[in-house]
Amino acid sequence: MRNAGVALAVLLAAAGVAFLVLRDAARFEALEEFLAKERFRRYDALIEQAARNNGVSPSLVKAVVWRETKFRADAQGEAGERGLMQITEPAAADWAKACKVETFKPTDLFDPKVNIDAGTWYLARALRHWAHKDDPVPFALAEYNAGRSRVQRWVGQGADSARGLGQAMDFPSTKEYIASVVGRYRLYLGRGEFGEKPGDPALKAAK
Repeated sequence: MRNAGVALAVLLAAAGVAFLVLRDAARFEALEEFLAKERFRRYDALIEQAARNNGVSPSLVKAVVWRETKFRADAQGEAGERGLMQITEPAAADWAKACKVETFKPTDLFDPKVNIDAGTWYLARALRHWAHKDDPVPFALAEYNAGRSRVQRWVGQGADSARGLGQAMDFPSTKEYIASVVGRYRLYLGRGEFGEKPGDPALKAAK
């Protein structure tokens, strides 16, 4: 009984620490957004325009921008990802070809409009590809973060639903990425930042 009591105390303490960490993280994010309010809202018009053009929820697009770079247009990733939505050159090339942007060059990805247009197009394409799933958003976000081939591998392992995707996924960082973006997406919906309702699915118009 004593050992059981000790184990219970340890579990309760761990749960308490986890709660405090999550609470403090949420407070830090709220403070960060308050202090950098202008930067966090600077690209709303571009986000809304690109989202409407591609049939995607602007709240979801903004959540991706938030997660990728916290709205820093000059951000560059270790694998060469560029700009607000961290677009790679191959993804940008696909966008430029599909949208017939003949003058595109990779450095254009540091231009907020170009980056948001390309990133939103890529996200919309992923949402359409997984539109037959019960909840396409996690699948599309997984593709955005880890690539379509990996998501297809997880689907091949039985990930027919959003829940199954989480179970099959062997990339902890992608799991965290999806949870983070979805959480922020719901926050933006709850605020009504783009006039959307909390119950609106992310890609009703993208189908």
